[in-house]
Amino acid sequence: MVRKATKQAVNRRKGAHLSTLRVAAYARVSTDSAEQLESYQSQVKYYTELINSNPEWQFVGVYADEAITGTQTAKRDDFNRMINDCVNGEIDLIIVKSISRFARNTVDTLTYVRSLKEKGVAVMFEEENINTLTMDGELLLTILSSVAQQEVQNISEHVKLGLAMKMQRGEMVGFNGCLGYDYHKEDKTITINEKEAEAVRYIFNRYVEGAGGKIIARELKNLGYKTKRGDSNFSEHGVIGIIKNEKYKGDLLMGKTFTTDPITKRRLDNMGEADQYYTENHHEAIVSRELWDRANEILNKRKGSHSRSNGKRDKYSRQFSFSCMLKCGFCGGNLTRRTWNSRTDYKKVIWQCVKSTKHGKRECPYCKGVPEALIEEAFVRAYNVLCTYDGDFVDGFIEHVRAGLQDNDTEKELKSVNKKIQRLKERKSGLVDMRLDDKIDEEIYQMKIAEVNQKMDELLLKKQSLKGKQKDQQDINKRLSEFQKVISKHEVLKKFDRHVFESIIDRVIVGEKAENGVINPYKLKFIFKTGYERDEVASEQPFSFGNSCSNTHNDCGIISPQGDNDTCGDGCQIIPQKRYTEN
Repeated sequence: MVRKATKQAVNRRKGAHLSTLRVAAYARVSTDSAEQLESYQSQVKYYTELINSNPEWQFVGVYADEAITGTQTAKRDDFNRMINDCVNGEIDLIIVKSISRFARNTVDTLTYVRSLKEKGVAVMFEEENINTLTMDGELLLTILSSVAQQEVQNISEHVKLGLAMKMQRGEMVGFNGCLGYDYHKEDKTITINEKEAEAVRYIFNRYVEGAGGKIIARELKNLGYKTKRGDSNFSEHGVIGIIKNEKYKGDLLMGKTFTTDPITKRRLDNMGEADQYYTENHHEAIVSRELWDRANEILNKRKGSHSRSNGKRDKYSRQFSFSCMLKCGFCGGNLTRRTWNSRTDYKKVIWQCVKSTKHGKRECPYCKGVPEALIEEAFVRAYNVLCTYDGDFVDGFIEHVRAGLQDNDTEKELKSVNKKIQRLKERKSGLVDMRLDDKIDEEIYQMKIAEVNQKMDELLLKKQSLKGKQKDQQDINKRLSEFQKVISKHEVLKKFDRHVFESIIDRVIVGEKAENGVINPYKLKFIFKTGYERDEVASEQPFSFGNSCSNTHNDCGIISPQGDNDTCGDGCQIIPQKRYTEN
């Protein structure tokens, strides 16, 4: 059953019959010359006559703007006035010559068409022969959406290109300021803020001394330092971010993040997917290059130690000189630092296998608590022996190691990959030109582009891998140079020096079970960063497994352990222990 219409359609807001549409026209012209002014007058005349010649239309007026910009509607006063009149119910239909005259920015076109459609206002584009209310509106919006998306992508590519050119010139792009520097918008430069720079220097110095990010953050707050925001809420993450920031040594790295696509605007850390631009000595440094490098060497070693072959985390802490540097010769675990206290004033700092301290003698039955002072003395002896070698011998040894590490194939392969990437870029550019000239159809173009992109992705991954390998070689060479620099001084140590120890020692193996079965828990094997090894003994005193302290879960005389921080993140918790006593 059909119910017939009994009322005439009216504008419910105005109460007027809709048999007569209130029609306006929009024009965008330039009035810089007499000829263009005449064009504007011709358009006004044309639209006035066109609207008035239709008995079902009521002439509202002609809205016109000068052609200053077609990409931004904010600068077009008459356009905005016309939209307001539509919203207020004064216009039913807008006539415009073409979509490009309505708005060069297709996103704006889509936005306004959709908004006007909701108000019941139609837009008629003469050249395209489109009426937004009489045609299939969803189809129009789909077309406009597609065009808008492509336009956004094109604009994004142009913006990226412009930003890349700025980065190549060393200009700062997207910089929002960082602790220790003031940013000057007028010339896009940064200068040191001395008050803030004090906090930055404190962070680097404390980190190199062995303090972690969490400890430094707490110290900064207690000392009254302020963040860039002006509060005292320093965090471990923020401190580590400062350590990693190359700006503090005077350099500038641009392109640390990239946008996956201009529609979602999702940003990711740049891990080789996009170009980066590095400028050395871009501005005045707050810390020396040597201090920055040392802090980041420690940071990278901590990060590198997070993942182990067995899947367990191995938190690399440098709070103490021997933190994560001592390895058990019996079970391979880390040694943890502990302080022994008896009921007298006796106090001793020792290092012992974490498995033994955590799980007892059954986990590592041969380990002993080795006094820290004896380890320090043993290192001094090992170092001084090395210093007695002839300088030419040491230099020759280091060069021999360097030659063994040198891998020219990596450099050659990297150059080859870069050439292939460049050829693919040229091929891609050629395909674009061929498509624009209609020399190939869309299907073949898309297929060829997909092939190029796939090969490009494979080469970029290979390049990233080779650069990582190259960096590893550079890091090792840096270690060798530092070792050579320290040893070449031929300065005999009179006491333990942490800086010298960290500069030349890779690790120390504590304890040994010889091939003949003899067990010596005080045997120390110092493994230098060059691979050189030197054996020392941390104690000349006789020991017996039956009556010496092993600091494990056994029934023996009480001691009171003072627990230091879990320096290697082994999960060691300080627990009450007992000490053997002689009967």
